Amino acid sequence: MRVMATNALLAATLASAAWAGADCVAPMADWQPRAMVETIAAAQGWRIGRLHVDDGCYEIDGWDSEGREVEITLDPATLAVVEIDYEDHQRRPRK
Repeated sequence: MRVMATNALLAATLASAAWAGADCVAPMADWQPRAMVETIAAAQGWRIGRLHVDDGCYEIDGWDSEGREVEITLDPATLAVVEIDYEDHQRRPRK
């Protein structure tokens, strides 16, 4: 059951379209736990330097699977990727 939930969250994350500059508006009662953010990050090969909340979204400051420094913004309710901002300051949608 836990594997199915993780896979469902990963699918939602990968299938999401990114939009720049959006704030997250989900009520805190609907938020996923930080542990799920860490699980998704590990599955994507992301290393977390800092996990915090910014503008109502989860934000990961860390490194992607290729070692590039990134800031990843996640919707706290769905854990869908809202934005990935690379250290080179180019915003790219999650594929």
